[in-house]
Amino acid sequence: MRPGAILFDLDDTLISPHLHRTVFWNDAIAGAWREDPSGDRPLPGDLDRLVDAVDRAARHFWSDPVRHRNGRLDLATTRLRILDAGLGRDDRFPAALRTEIADRCGRLMHASTRLFPDAIATLEALNAEGVRLALVTNGAGAVQREKIERFALARHFRHVQIEGEAGVGKPEPEAYRRALAALDARPDETWMVGDNLEWEVAAPQRLGIRGIWRDPRGRGILPGHATVSPDRTIARLEQLLD
Repeated sequence: MRPGAILFDLDDTLISPHLHRTVFWNDAIAGAWREDPSGDRPLPGDLDRLVDAVDRAARHFWSDPVRHRNGRLDLATTRLRILDAGLGRDDRFPAALRTEIADRCGRLMHASTRLFPDAIATLEALNAEGVRLALVTNGAGAVQREKIERFALARHFRHVQIEGEAGVGKPEPEAYRRALAALDARPDETWMVGDNLEWEVAAPQRLGIRGIWRDPRGRGILPGHATVSPDRTIARLEQLLD
C-alpha cells in the first residue's frame, strides 16, 4: 500500500558518484602531482598509503556530528582540511599543491555524479499515483541547488528543502516537521527514503515516520555494525513501487 507522502534524500539516494571516495583522492593526487609546475617527477611510490591515510582522516572527520554539520556546509574547506590531516607534514606536498588536490577531488566527484538509473521513472510513477513528494537534503544551498537543477529534479517534488537554505537539516526533528507541514502530511502516512541509517531511518522513526533504507551499493543488505532497524530495506528505488 502506498503512503500518502514520501520524503526523499538526495545524495547516494537519487544521485551518486557511484565510486568510493578513495578513487577520487587517488586520481586527484596523481593528476595534480603530474601537472605540478615545480618539476617532472615520478608518482610517489607510497600513493596507496597516502590515499589510505586521507581516507582514514575522512572517516574520523565525518564521524563527529558537529564536524559533519559544519563540514558539509563548506565542502571545499573540508576537503582541504581532511587532506591536510591525512598527509600530515609531508614536505612533498606544499600548500598550493594540496589546494589543487582538494579542489580536483571535488571536481572529479562532481563530474562523476549521475542519477541512479531508476530514479526518474520511480518519481514519475509515484507522482502519477498521487503520492506527495518532498526532497530533503543536507548541505550548502548553492552546492545542492546546482545538483537539483543539473538533474532537473525540482519538477518531481512539491517541496524542496535544502539545509543551507532552510537553516535546519537532518537529523534535527524540525527538518522533518517542516517537510511534513509543506506536504500537509501526517507522520503516520509518510515514508522517509535515504541511505543514512540515522538521518533517514532512526531520526524520522522517532517522529512516527517510516524509515526506508536505500542501500546505495545495490545489495539491500544492512552493514554488519548496524544497530538501526529500518521499516524496509531496498536495493533499488523502483522497489518502492512493489
